[in-house]
Amino acid sequence: QVQLVESGGGLVQAGGSLRLSCAASGRTFSSYAMGWFRQAPGKEREFVAAISRSGGGTYYSDSVKGRFTISRDNAENMVYLQMNSLRREDTAVYYCAASSIRGVPTSTLRYNYWGQGTQVTVAS
Repeated sequence: QVQLVESGGGLVQAGGSLRLSCAASGRTFSSYAMGWFRQAPGKEREFVAAISRSGGGTYYSDSVKGRFTISRDNAENMVYLQMNSLRREDTAVYYCAASSIRGVPTSTLRYNYWGQGTQVTVAS
């Protein structure tokens, strides 16, 4: 069982930056690939970024590639999403998720555990 708690969301001006954090419980954190997803009002939850169990592999959606960076600290059971050059269309609730699948899964169906989400609002 893994419990995930996101933090770091908020209101930011377009072009600004935010860093999201996700704290995971449990002693097997390094056994899970981790991902960030987001869901805007009226839209389906979409993949943002994923990182492999060791942190050696990452994958990004085209919409955030070059602007967002996912990282993890297995010693501290933490995963992060550094978001730069934010745009209005990045406004959404951001979710942290854990997957027992190897590699960098991108589908919501591949993730076993989810956090409650943190709101990110980008104002123009």
